Amino acid sequence: MKIFKFLLILLPLILLACNANQQSGDQSTEDAAEDTEMTMEGDLSYKLTPFSKSVSFPDASIESMEYGNGKFDFKIGGDSYQLGVQTTDAPQKSCANSAQGQHIHLIVNNLPYAAKYTSEFDYSIPDGEHHILAFLSRSYHESIKTNAAHRAVKAQVKDAAFTEVEPITEPMLFYSRPKGVYAGEDTKKVMLDFYLVNATMDDYKVKAEINGEEFMLDTWQPYYIEGLPNGDNTIKLTLVDNDGNVVPAPYNPVSRTFKIESEPPSN
Repeated sequence: MKIFKFLLILLPLILLACNANQQSGDQSTEDAAEDTEMTMEGDLSYKLTPFSKSVSFPDASIESMEYGNGKFDFKIGGDSYQLGVQTTDAPQKSCANSAQGQHIHLIVNNLPYAAKYTSEFDYSIPDGEHHILAFLSRSYHESIKTNAAHRAVKAQVKDAAFTEVEPITEPMLFYSRPKGVYAGEDTKKVMLDFYLVNATMDDYKVKAEINGEEFMLDTWQPYYIEGLPNGDNTIKLTLVDNDGNVVPAPYNPVSRTFKIESEPPSN
């Protein structure tokens, strides 16, 4: 009888302990999933983490984009954004920043972007059909990812002028950063940034291959890359559907090679 009463007392305690252990295990799994979502590390020790939150420009816009006589002419709208000034949070970003300030990224077809710090500038485009993307950029080269802050067109060019212009209607992925040469402190955190047109991350993903190491990105945002080696580095970006199939879009995939010089050259 005493043994039976003892078991009646002990049984609820055992059940309570088991339930507590199960809750602890579930919580650990959630924490691990959250850490995996925020930081991706590959076999080659490259690390991708979401870029820190940036100053927003809710009213920034490209109101018009014209091309004639070999010259682009943009009309920039909004009170919050101005070409040629430093973005206020640039000192906190810990990545490459342009001393010339905020600018336009102009991408023609599959070429690396041209950074332009004024609304009018010369730019040579050969005759023919071209996919052209222009978007407003912060001084540290992060794109402003709003409908108003970009123009994406398919244009016919003849004699250094647009003859026909229509919006790009198919999903497209444009590569923006990294680009060029990174030296000194700028090599510690290199920003990866890309631009999507007619594509949301609900329906598409971006496969990023850093020197052959693969990361699958499911959020349209910039990322810090850490652990890049000295010398040439290559990034390949591919727009894929939710099943991992390559989207049959122009210039997809796209790749760029850039250089890391973390140590000063020897004399």
